[in-house]
Amino acid sequence: MDQLHKLGWDQSSQLNSPENIARVITVQKNSYRISDGKMEYMAHLSGKLLNETNDTLDYPAVGDWVEVQKLEEEKKAVIRKVLPRISQFVRQAAGLKTEAQIVAANMDTVFIVNSLNHDLNVRRVERYILATYDSGATPVIVLTKKDACSQDEMEAAITAVEEVAIGIPIIAVSSVTKEGVSELMEYLPAGSTVALLGSSGVGKSTLVNILLGKEVQATTGIRESDSRGRHTTTHREMFSLPNGALLIDTPGMRELQLWDGESVIDTTFQDVEELAFECRFTDCKHDTEPGCRVQDALVNGELSEARFESYLKLQRELAYEKRKQNQKAKQDEKSRWKHISKSQKVYYKHHKKR
Repeated sequence: MDQLHKLGWDQSSQLNSPENIARVITVQKNSYRISDGKMEYMAHLSGKLLNETNDTLDYPAVGDWVEVQKLEEEKKAVIRKVLPRISQFVRQAAGLKTEAQIVAANMDTVFIVNSLNHDLNVRRVERYILATYDSGATPVIVLTKKDACSQDEMEAAITAVEEVAIGIPIIAVSSVTKEGVSELMEYLPAGSTVALLGSSGVGKSTLVNILLGKEVQATTGIRESDSRGRHTTTHREMFSLPNGALLIDTPGMRELQLWDGESVIDTTFQDVEELAFECRFTDCKHDTEPGCRVQDALVNGELSEARFESYLKLQRELAYEKRKQNQKAKQDEKSRWKHISKSQKVYYKHHKKR
């Protein structure tokens, strides 16, 4: 049991056979590297789990706790069940197909990593905050490359981020001088799980190396023209830090397409929601209605046009994604019943001949 606690387990009352529980460390295509706290195993999904899994959200992700069968063959195992998650960071998978993709599971905190250069984008920060709240984890903003900008530039960047990261800790760090690293460690207590999320080139892999105290992740430079980097991390992986915390590193995401978040948009945009609550009419569209507190705030500069436009844009995007998901669910259900009907016809035809 102590071995599982080293991996972040804190739900011991739910365990019947702790020797059959492990945590997913790495996912690469259909192969999983898992650990029971004593030994690591390469694992694959059982046939039953494969047959019963219809949704991409049901497949194991990095950070998941799984029930396994250890094989006689050394360091091999079969994943039989994915245990219930306490949190999951989900995005719309890249491409045209409507499909959810789990980036990380069972994390307590998400470090939203951005760099203090001209690739910093507060609109992107808003998206990550929304997705983090929706995941069930706690967001922390980490601004890297503190040494690459002046004090005035850093303060201006932090002020801009503060306007969208209301009540969220913001920590500026430097991989060169190590400034901010000790402050960051306060959000990495022993037994906790933290996921690093952000675009390519923001310094996530460098941060992993610093926190681990050794070079485990490859790093590369960024283009000077736009401060953008290339992907260096090619898969999701969980590391154990010297102090006992767990850290999940993920490949950079140039664009975060939202999967859900309607229930937490009021938390992400609490400044806009508080203004809307003060409108004269409860069904105010914040356009031309009299007594609109939001419009007053836009006129007097209390609320920026960019912030309000982002609020409206994300609402539209979430509504669109929901319609697509509902349509896909209807099509999947139709296909399922069509398959069942076809199978029944074959069955009856076969038995009628007999």
